[in-house]
Order: sequence, then structure tokens, then C-alpha cells
Amino acid sequence: MTFNDNAKIDTGRTRRRGRTGGIVAGGGALGVVALFLLSQLLGVDLTGLAGGGGAQNGSDEAIADCQTGADANADRDCRLASAGDSIDTYWASQLPDYRPTNVVLFTDQTNTGCGGATSAVGPFYCPADEVIYIDTSFFDDLRTRFGASGGPLAEMYVLAHEWGHHIQNISGTMAGLDRQTTGPQSDGVRLEVQADCFAGAWAGEASTVPDDSGTPLLKEITSEQLAQALSAAAAVGDDRIQGSASGEVNPETWTHGSSEQRQEWFTKGFEGGPSACDSFGATL
Repeated sequence: MTFNDNAKIDTGRTRRRGRTGGIVAGGGALGVVALFLLSQLLGVDLTGLAGGGGAQNGSDEAIADCQTGADANADRDCRLASAGDSIDTYWASQLPDYRPTNVVLFTDQTNTGCGGATSAVGPFYCPADEVIYIDTSFFDDLRTRFGASGGPLAEMYVLAHEWGHHIQNISGTMAGLDRQTTGPQSDGVRLEVQADCFAGAWAGEASTVPDDSGTPLLKEITSEQLAQALSAAAAVGDDRIQGSASGEVNPETWTHGSSEQRQEWFTKGFEGGPSACDSFGATL
């Protein structure tokens, strides 16, 4: 999507983490258990990040030169911060008990409330500190490794998906899930496709979300931009990733959903809003 050039951006929820800090050691046995449980919930293997490894814990810095929509259109960090402004405003209007999250952009590795994180983890939401972490090199991987078409809305989709996990956390959806079972109908897949649906819900209304002066932050989505978001959703489907890695697809091991499922639920949200996102009551 494209920002309106004269829209005023609030970047207070997004920070760029510097690389000058010291190394923070991983946790002990309890930290490993916590990361294991989180891995089961999020479908991301974080257990290798505890123990002997470490992560850079540099200072957090404001997103520089990011005040208007024109700035957002010209710079990736500013674009993500601006998308965060839009997503935060959208969800504040949807949920009476909404509380905001924050976004940390980093390079290579960092420390989080869930332990040390590296770029290998990919973008993720940490329930422990309620923060979204993104190594922005992932967006290049989306194109070069996973075959997505790329584009600004593809990047915003990733952020909106992780924000969807925040909505699940503060609404209680994450509590009491079966963290062991995998497969196309598993709780893990339902959690992920619901986050896709929440991302779609924001995208469908993004052009109506205003800045503090009432100016819409974003212009209306185009068919080409929608295709970019759907391409990104398909690229991170379990079947696409398994097929490209080994040539074999095993649905019983899925934790995030197939390309078709992820595109389907993004579209449900885009067309029907948050009320269309009951993935836990549906047959996937």
C-alpha cells in the first residue's frame, strides 16, 4: 500500500535496536523449557537460542527522519513504523480493552523477553514482553528464498500478522491451546491462519484509518498490492516451505498452515473484518 504523502506519522511504537550493546547470555534450564513451550505455541523453534548462545542487546533508537507519509514511502524502517501506527489505531477502534504493543527492528540478533533471537527465527511476537521483533532482512528472504513477489504491502502483511498474535494474546486466545498436536486442523495452524485473517481485516480497512488530524494514513489498496500480500502469505505456507526444502510435503507436521489456507484466511479478514476470523470454530 502507499501512504498519503501529507499524512502525519506517529512512530512511537517502533524502535530500531542498535548493535553496540553487550552480549546477553541465554537462560538456564527454566529458560529452555519456556522457549520450548513458546515454540510449540508459535510454531517457531526457539529452543536453540537458550543456553550457550547470546544476543546483542544494543540501545533502542527512534526511527530517524520519519514524520510524514512521504517519508514512509521512501524508507523501509519508516514504512514499517508507519504501518504500525495504522495497525495500532485500527485495533484500538475495534477492541474496547485493547492495549498496544511495540515493534523492535533489529539486525542479525537481539535479546527479547522470550530469550535471545536471531534472524533465523524470522519475525515473531513474544507474549512474555508483548513485543514484535523483526529482522528486516527477512523481507529480502521472502523474495529470494521463499519466492514471494515482494512489495510494500507484503512487508506490512508480515507486521500485521504478528500484530494479530498480539490481539490473540491480549484477548486470551493463546491460553489453553494444545501445543503438542500438529497438522492442518491443529491449534497451531488455527492460531496462525487467524493471525493472517486479522492482518487481512486491517488491510481491508487501512485506507480509512486516519492520522491525528483526520487524514487517512494510507491510500486505497490496488489489485497489484493485494496480490503482493497474498503472494507473501503463500510463500510462508508449510507446504511451500517443505516442498522447497526437501521436495516432500507432510501435512501432519504443519504448524502454520498451507499456502492455500493462509491466503484463504487473509482474504476472509480482508472481505469480512475481524468477525470473519473464527478459525477455531471452523473446519480448515
